[in-house]
Amino acid sequence: MTESEVKCVLVCGATGYVGGRLVPKLLAEGLHVRCLVRSPEKLLAYPWADDDRLEFIQGDLDDAETVHQAAEGVDATYYLVHSMISAGDDYAQRDRELAESFLTGLRGTTCKRIIYLGGLGELGPDLSHHLHSRREVAQILSNSEFDTTVFRAAMIIGSGSASFEILRYLVERLPIMITPKWVKTETQPIAIRDVLRYLVECLQVPETADRVIDIGGTDIFTYQELMQVMANSLGLARRIIFPIPVLTPKLSSAWISLVTPVNASIARPLAEGLRNRTVCRNDDACQLMPGPLFGIEQAIDAALGKLQTGDIETRWSTAGAMPGDPEWSGGKVFADERTRTVNASASQTFTAISRIGGRYGYWGADWLWWLRGVMDKMVGGPGLRRGRRHPQDLSYGEAVDFWRVNGFKKGSWLRLIAEMKLPGDAELEFRVDPIDDTHCRVFQTARFRPTGLLGLAYWYSVFPLHFFVFPKMINGIVRDAENANDTN
Repeated sequence: MTESEVKCVLVCGATGYVGGRLVPKLLAEGLHVRCLVRSPEKLLAYPWADDDRLEFIQGDLDDAETVHQAAEGVDATYYLVHSMISAGDDYAQRDRELAESFLTGLRGTTCKRIIYLGGLGELGPDLSHHLHSRREVAQILSNSEFDTTVFRAAMIIGSGSASFEILRYLVERLPIMITPKWVKTETQPIAIRDVLRYLVECLQVPETADRVIDIGGTDIFTYQELMQVMANSLGLARRIIFPIPVLTPKLSSAWISLVTPVNASIARPLAEGLRNRTVCRNDDACQLMPGPLFGIEQAIDAALGKLQTGDIETRWSTAGAMPGDPEWSGGKVFADERTRTVNASASQTFTAISRIGGRYGYWGADWLWWLRGVMDKMVGGPGLRRGRRHPQDLSYGEAVDFWRVNGFKKGSWLRLIAEMKLPGDAELEFRVDPIDDTHCRVFQTARFRPTGLLGLAYWYSVFPLHFFVFPKMINGIVRDAENANDTN
């Protein structure tokens, strides 16, 4: 099946790191793209979301009937799904279940082809749990009656990818590192732009069907050498690295979680996979889809350039299921509510609110927020280092430090749900109501529903700090909005 025969494709995993970048590439090729997503709101903020050739179907892969509905009328399906972020330690079993359910739903539809992105890794019993799970899914899909193309990649170098952020933060923050012996393992990273090119071009090449294709960049380095390349690109001195054989994946992931934005539940399977050599075992990609490839320095420089400009299309932390809304009407709910009149327009005020978190901070008492982030990291939460995708733009489903955007209406409403480790449910909500063209009223509400006695103890222990933190926050919003008004 060539691209001239492919008119419509289904993308499963469109809200993920790769999927969110693949969809606009497919649209640019003139294809009709259908996305099966749990939260369509996550995609609405993208500039391509209003394309006439784009269609959203809301549902989950474990609902075979919904998959069948989504696949009817398509020619090929991209399967870019992995449960590591959302399913915890049971992600391998969850991935098997989703793959089987996906195939059940696909049967009897017009779809003839599956394209899957998995992971590189040497064959054998020492393959990590994470890479073994990717291999299992590839086998389940390949053993089906559909023409399946399995791409296998090592570390993907791109702004916002989990592996790239781990590498960048480790190098940036640690001039001296005591590391596990896996830093001497060889890997063949690939730039995200090259991954996307292969995923799109394979539709034009019938020979890629029913084939496992390893994809990688032009360079093979050890992780230790990769760290030095990153240091050079960041303008830093060479890192001093001491590999030792006694650091376990558990200790490694705990250290990664403390130093980088990636929490321990994600860091551990990634750290375990680093012991496996991830180098291409075939050159089918270059033979079937020839074209220029980025080297490691080019890929890192391109990713860092995107970070500097804030032009990050997708980020690892946006993937996964959205947390459910707490039932605030049930049980005891504590609230801190504040309102102020602002001598600025509603648009200017909401723009000020939208800078919350990340490098901008929380309008004062940042040391308290930093301390809370450190405490959260120590108990396995995301902490503050997760940051945010863009310094000002927000959309539904995005991560902001240890919050996630759970409600968003541009210009008037923002709701953040806490993903930090808490004995209860917490949210932070902002609403802006216009008074006239140059005045508005801003409402700021923090809510907490405690779970058990521990939740009550937590609320009363931090309650005195609210008189310091929350007034600074709303006063800072007002100040920023009115200063912006003065400069216009």
